[in-house]
Amino acid sequence: MNDTLEFNEIYQEAKGTWNDGRLRFSKQTVVYKNSKTGKLDSIPVPELTQAQWRRVCLGHGIKLCTSTGNIYKYDGFKDTDLEKISEYFKANYKVELIEKDMCVKGWNWGTAKFNGPLLSFEVNDSPAFEIPLASVSQCATGKNEVTVEFHQNDDTEVSLMEVRFYVPPTTGDEGSDPVEAFVQNILSKADVIQATGDAVCIFRELQCLTPRGRYDIRIYPTFLHLHGKTFDYKIPYTTVLRLFLLPHKDQRQMFFVISLDPPIKQGQTRYHFLILLFSKEEDISLTLNMNEDEVERRFEGKLHKNMSGSLYEMVSRVMKALVNRKITVPGNFQGHSGAQCITCSYKASSGLLYPLERGFIYVHKPPVHLRFEEISCVNFARGTTTTRSFDFEIETKQGNQYTFSSIEREEYGKLFDFVNAKKLSIKNRGFKEGMKGNDNMYSDSDDDQHDAYLERMKEEGKIREEANDSDDSEGESGEVCILVIYIYAVALTIYILYSVCLFFTLKFNATLCVLVCRKRQRTAAPPRAETALNQRTQASLSQKSPKRLGKCGNNLEWDVKAEEAKKEYDRAMREYKERGGGSSVSSKKKKKGGKNEEKKKRKSGGGREKEKERATGNDSFKSREFISSEESSSESDKGKGRKRKVTH
Repeated sequence: MNDTLEFNEIYQEAKGTWNDGRLRFSKQTVVYKNSKTGKLDSIPVPELTQAQWRRVCLGHGIKLCTSTGNIYKYDGFKDTDLEKISEYFKANYKVELIEKDMCVKGWNWGTAKFNGPLLSFEVNDSPAFEIPLASVSQCATGKNEVTVEFHQNDDTEVSLMEVRFYVPPTTGDEGSDPVEAFVQNILSKADVIQATGDAVCIFRELQCLTPRGRYDIRIYPTFLHLHGKTFDYKIPYTTVLRLFLLPHKDQRQMFFVISLDPPIKQGQTRYHFLILLFSKEEDISLTLNMNEDEVERRFEGKLHKNMSGSLYEMVSRVMKALVNRKITVPGNFQGHSGAQCITCSYKASSGLLYPLERGFIYVHKPPVHLRFEEISCVNFARGTTTTRSFDFEIETKQGNQYTFSSIEREEYGKLFDFVNAKKLSIKNRGFKEGMKGNDNMYSDSDDDQHDAYLERMKEEGKIREEANDSDDSEGESGEVCILVIYIYAVALTIYILYSVCLFFTLKFNATLCVLVCRKRQRTAAPPRAETALNQRTQASLSQKSPKRLGKCGNNLEWDVKAEEAKKEYDRAMREYKERGGGSSVSSKKKKKGGKNEEKKKRKSGGGREKEKERATGNDSFKSREFISSEESSSESDKGKGRKRKVTH
């Protein structure tokens, strides 16, 4: 027979919901680990007094009773598991596994029996149902009636709100009221928060990040009371999963984080973490509201009646003693700057990521705690906004992904070495290793071989010195290497930009030269020679008095000048065409030739008609043809009012 028996997908009921986990039977202990919260239930074998095998809604289940009065129930076994579990119990535990049948008659009349933390309703000595008294939040009485109310669970779709019991009016052994006796039996084991008596101690005006505000914290023996200006919270110590004490990156503040399950509620908001922020320079003198003998007997030297020291140290010591859980602090990880955390962003807020010995925790908005055993793989991704940072992605076995972005590139080497040392699977490297060995499968996520918090308190000064002297040669060489790479990248970028600009400049200059040459060729054509009529008209218009228009010279002189200008134009055009000019312009002229000829005809026709109208309509007006004739000009001086003939 094997030394251990292990079962997967075993369920435990917690306030109306089923949490799956792993159950292991060994010769020394019975260990159950919750897959959701990582909480560990360890039952020493000598404390086992009774074991029952029952048919339940999830197949078959085991009910274990201990000598300390605790009862543990685990469901999800198969019918074939009964034989090997029964033989293992007989051989190693010396306890017989008894088969117990449940009553399924549906009767609502029976006997209520209180068995430790359970209220069992039995019909004919067979249990019909059982109520864990730790789930009871309130108990009210009426006439022969008791109403039991239960705690709410936000993870369940359907919740049981209350159960009412009718108690017959019978007289007890000593004349006591049976209703009152029934209520007292329930309240003695119920999780009812009542601020009875004085608080053990009070911390005034503590700064709380989640929920935001300043609260007075009253420490009671069984619960924690937060009193603020707007809200009040009562937190039972049984809902506290873990305690964290984390130093801020500025080395002047401390975070104290309390992990809660179920969370506290503020309207529709759920707070799974209670985060307090302290200054290291703030001290306090604390006096417990108990006598010295009671303090010594209850806390066994963990606390004293009069204590003094830093405020964060006093709060953490009191919480550790009352909750009876170890405080988790950062391990041996040190970042590039010597701090034990990494500055990053999660979603829309900036915060700090702390690599722990058995997980990661991010504070503060929103807080995230990830255990190594629930991580499937991690990934180092390139930053989306800049190359000077990278993203750290964590993927869980449930398929959820958490991305911590904007991490400085100098932190890559430290974080990669930490992840590699913890044997986490790195996705983008293709390195597939087992998360943990089977020996660590049932280890508590906060149960280290040593008390890290105690060592931290003893060696606080030494850790401070190590953090201040963290600028070693490796960091300096890394900075020099990054600086050289950066300078090379800048020089290469400048060279590429210079080459591109030079290329486009040369191309632009070449294009400009071609355009200039073409323009010169187009404008180098000689001007067209003027006709005799044009030359004569310009000469006549240059005269100051209109009476001297007819004395501008002989027509023959203007014809000679026009002939000479035409010969000069023909010679210049021949030279221009020999140089290759006029080829590009000729094609355009051909296209526009037809239209221009039509326009000229229209203009010439219209001009002639206007000249005729002017000649017939006004005697004082004289056309250019009339001015060119010497005889007609001499006749105009006589002032006769008759029409003149136009000579051509």
